[in-house]
Amino acid sequence: MRILLTGGAGFIGSALIRHLLSDTTHQVLNLDKLTYAGNLESLASVADQPRYQFVQADIGDSAAVSRALAEFQPDAIMHLAAESHVDRSIDGPAAFIQTNIVGTYTLLEATRTYWLQLDEARRQAFRFHHISTDEVYGDLHGVDDLFTESTSYAPSSPYSASKAAADHLVRAWQRTYGLPVLISNCSNNYGPYQFPEKLIPLMILNALEGKPLPVYGDGQQVRDWLYVEDHARALLRVLTRGQVGATYNIGGHNQQTNLEVVESICALLDELRPWQDTSTGHPRSYKELISFVADRPGHDRRYAIDAGKIERELGWTPEESFASGLRKTVRWYLDNLDWCRRVQDGSYQRERLGASL
Repeated sequence: MRILLTGGAGFIGSALIRHLLSDTTHQVLNLDKLTYAGNLESLASVADQPRYQFVQADIGDSAAVSRALAEFQPDAIMHLAAESHVDRSIDGPAAFIQTNIVGTYTLLEATRTYWLQLDEARRQAFRFHHISTDEVYGDLHGVDDLFTESTSYAPSSPYSASKAAADHLVRAWQRTYGLPVLISNCSNNYGPYQFPEKLIPLMILNALEGKPLPVYGDGQQVRDWLYVEDHARALLRVLTRGQVGATYNIGGHNQQTNLEVVESICALLDELRPWQDTSTGHPRSYKELISFVADRPGHDRRYAIDAGKIERELGWTPEESFASGLRKTVRWYLDNLDWCRRVQDGSYQRERLGASL
């Protein structure tokens, strides 16, 4: 297939592109605006492949999107481009409304125009896969409750509300115009190349620098953790085998409290990069750096995914446990501190801007 992928320079998008180019014969066009979270260095290992193309464009730019569609002639679109950090959405919701809602609308309309001019066979085979989040469902109250594909939407943050709106738009374009869509809602992703503002890389890098490890509230918020490479495999399975109009929840079967995640990171670092007190010569544990801070507004208490549908209907299950995936993740960050520093000091963006002048 020829797959146009939006947001491919982001964390999940880059993992998906690496999977597509390493493990399939599909052709990929990566359309990405390259905001602060877009980093082409995450695609350095596949950037020279002849099956890969990159276009810098905003999904809200109708002319640019239409031009990319006309020139690349995709058989499928995988839509990942989004503003995705809850804290940023609380501080500045406007960008989330513009990208996640207006941008998705613009992309849908450009896609509909393109799809309608395809011949009958290509129009029937075409797919628009919208990648969303479990945060649209809001908060789970019971300790055994799980999000299913029929769970009512109850978003809590500007980020999750904007993603919920995008989900509704995608479904409306299928119901009203017949656009062949698929939707997947995933749990918290983690793994290599994740932007350091997110919980796991932030804790790893703070610990290595001897900085506090800030945990919101009491740290008992529960999340279901999904290794990003497992997610990439699931996304391709949904695209190629999913039923048009269906929704698939993708989870890692790994429920952990935020505090448990941070403590597990500390234990791995104690093992892999021991911390020696220079004044006493005695070993110390990174757990000493854990500090509790005021909870953020509207912080959901518990998320947990029922991923039974994708297993039953599409045969996908995660390959990584939380223990195995977290070990791989911590090792990757320890081995790629130069990549982390270039993100932290902004040099990855300065060089990109310089090259475009």
